[in-house]
Order: sequence, then C-alpha cells, then structure tokens
Amino acid sequence: MARRATAGASGSGGAGGAGGSRVKGARRPEVRLPQLEPHGGEELEPDGDYDGLEFLEADFAGQDGAGARFMDCALRSCALDETRLHHARFLDSVLTGIRGVGTDLAESTLRDVELIDARLGGVQLHGAALERVVIRGGKIDYLNLRTAVLKDVVFESCVLVEPDFGGARLERVEFVDCTLKGADLTAATLKDVDLRGAAVLEIARGIDRLAGAVISPSQLLDLAPALAAEVGIRVEG
Repeated sequence: MARRATAGASGSGGAGGAGGSRVKGARRPEVRLPQLEPHGGEELEPDGDYDGLEFLEADFAGQDGAGARFMDCALRSCALDETRLHHARFLDSVLTGIRGVGTDLAESTLRDVELIDARLGGVQLHGAALERVVIRGGKIDYLNLRTAVLKDVVFESCVLVEPDFGGARLERVEFVDCTLKGADLTAATLKDVDLRGAAVLEIARGIDRLAGAVISPSQLLDLAPALAAEVGIRVEG
C-alpha cells in the first residue's frame, strides 16, 4: 500500500508576528487501501491479526478484540458498543460511520488512520498513542484521552463534548471548524496546538495549560474571564 503524510495548512500560519515563532502544522495521513477482502463475519478474537479486510456493518457489541491488529483495513458502519479493544493497533486504516457507547480503546495505537463520521459516547482512549490521525465529522461525547499521546492529529468538522485531555501530551494538533465543549486540559502538555479554527472553544478545566497553543484574538476575548480568574485578577466596572 502506498501512502504519504502531508503537512497541515496551518504550517504556513504564524503564531506570532514577523520573525516570531510559527505553529507547526500537523502531518495528515493519506491512506490508500489495497483491494480489500470482505470479513467473514466471525467474532473478534483477542490478539487477532486482521490484514486487508473490509468490515461492513458488523456488530461487534460486547466482543473482545483486546490486542488485535488491524492493518490496511476499513471498518464501515460497524457497532462497537462495549467492545473491548484494549491495546489494539489500527494501522493505515479507515473507520467510517462507526458507532458505539463505552468502547474500550485504552492504551491502543492509531497510526495513519482516518476516523470519519463517528458517533461515539464514553469511548476510552486513555493512555493511547495517536499519530497522523484525522478525526473528521461526527460527534464524540465524553472522550477519555487522559495521559494519551497525540502527535500530528487533526480534529475537523466534528463535535467533542467534554473531552478529557488530562495529563495528555499534544504535539502538532489542529482543531479545524470543530466544536469543543467543556474540554479538560488539567496537567496536559501542549506544543504547536492550533485552536484558531475551532468554531466553539470552551475550556472547563486546565486553562492554565494553554501555553504551547495558539488561539485567535476573538477566542482570547471569550476566554479572558477564565484566564483572569486563573491568575487571580479581579475585573470590576
């Protein structure tokens, strides 16, 4: 399979003025899948090895695929309610229209992955490693990314409700035309994180961790009361 990573558009944008430091854009994956074989419909297996398969409208609810490897695969319109995928690896794969509540992807690896139009709630990605990942469209409620490592990740045209980035490390992460509601950045570490494109930006906790991010002037005005409270500034008329 041939693929290449491409740099994000924000790489040419500046975080500061002329001569200032610039925010580095995320490298996006370009996944080109080979000719896929249809999955036979069997249940997932712990430590299973899936290569070059298409999973179409499969119902994996409650199944155990912990430690499984998905390489050059497409998951389309699959149900992942309470599916156990702890320590799973998704490599050079596309996940389209997946849905599920309580999906366990803790300590998993997603590398060169496109996640499109997902409908997920309470998905566990704590301790996971995401590299060259695009999450486009859809809605994810209560996304748990605590202590995860995100590098070259783009959230695009999606809705994230109360995502938890507590203790996570984010490097070259972009939020493009997406809604970020009630985000928790407690103890997170940010480097070259571009929030300027977020349509809605709400930080519930950890606003002091925004060092290493770039925001727009209008976002600064919106966040000003929380920033002032964080440093103990009283604003009175």
